[in-house]
Amino acid sequence: MRTTSGRPAARLLTRLGLVTIAIGLAAACTSNAPADTGAPAADTTERAAGANDEPGETVVIGFSGPQADHGWLAAINSAALAEAEEYSDIELRVAEGTNDPSAQISHIETFINEGVDAIVLLPTDGAALTRIAIEAMEAGIPVVNVDREFSSEFAARTTILGDNYGMGISAGTHACSLIEENGMGDAVIAEIAGMDSLPLTQDRSQGFADALEACGQDVDHRVAAEFTVESGEATASNLLQAVPEIDIIWNHDDDQGVGVKAAFDNANRDEFLFIGGAGSANAMRWIREGEMEATVLYPPTQAADGIRLARLLAQGKGMSDLVQVEVPRRIVLDAPVVTAENVEQYLPLGFES
Repeated sequence: MRTTSGRPAARLLTRLGLVTIAIGLAAACTSNAPADTGAPAADTTERAAGANDEPGETVVIGFSGPQADHGWLAAINSAALAEAEEYSDIELRVAEGTNDPSAQISHIETFINEGVDAIVLLPTDGAALTRIAIEAMEAGIPVVNVDREFSSEFAARTTILGDNYGMGISAGTHACSLIEENGMGDAVIAEIAGMDSLPLTQDRSQGFADALEACGQDVDHRVAAEFTVESGEATASNLLQAVPEIDIIWNHDDDQGVGVKAAFDNANRDEFLFIGGAGSANAMRWIREGEMEATVLYPPTQAADGIRLARLLAQGKGMSDLVQVEVPRRIVLDAPVVTAENVEQYLPLGFES
């Protein structure tokens, strides 16, 4: 793909932010005397919450997610398991991943009957899992809802989400900067979306359109795939056959991007700047190799963050990096742009497609 890796300033991140929310900060120093260095004394004010990473009372957390039939979902599950291993005071009970809402409901019923201390749930279908999540909450078990929202505020103590609309904003804002940088004027912009029936796809597209409108651009050609390699290749092939020249392409999902990239290579088309979405290791390697312009992160750490939050809730702790001592009701993670300038920073978070 044509890249602009030689241009330093305009390729910087268009949206800055951390991938995850830092949960445990070190406790304030308890010394009553300043160090003999001439530096100001450490803040010894007692905090309402602190030292959250130090072992506490052992808690049992139930985790249920969908079947890992997609690189991002596999990364969600593995990151959650790895995070639980970091804490000696977490006993994690993991339900078998499934795409069947009825099976997942059964898993949550088991967690309720076992009396776990908290549940982290990435539902196969938020609406379908709402009732059982409410039952868990009514049983006194805090539920941490991950990625796909329930249809009732009563179904979760805390919800942690990626920012789908923000992904579109980030991709569109970065596209605008590339258009200005390269003097494209009225650029020909194509969008390869995921499944159009999903709200997350609609949010990503809306954010992209809104960001482009801010710089006087719009999407000239929009097609939709199905978040799979095969659909990505077929959809991208049809797009390239229909449109002889394109300036920028944004593909919503780096898993389907494997097929999209194959279609580009098969058609021997590289006149455009290629932006991806989600943050796969493949995409980050392509960026490093100059075959892709950027990708927009959709953090695969959401369930891992959910494990941390569930631990705090079950132990009756707050967040030591907030003045408000309670765990927030809702956390939306950032959607930063990964480019050649910062790809090494984000590569460890890349998931294999």
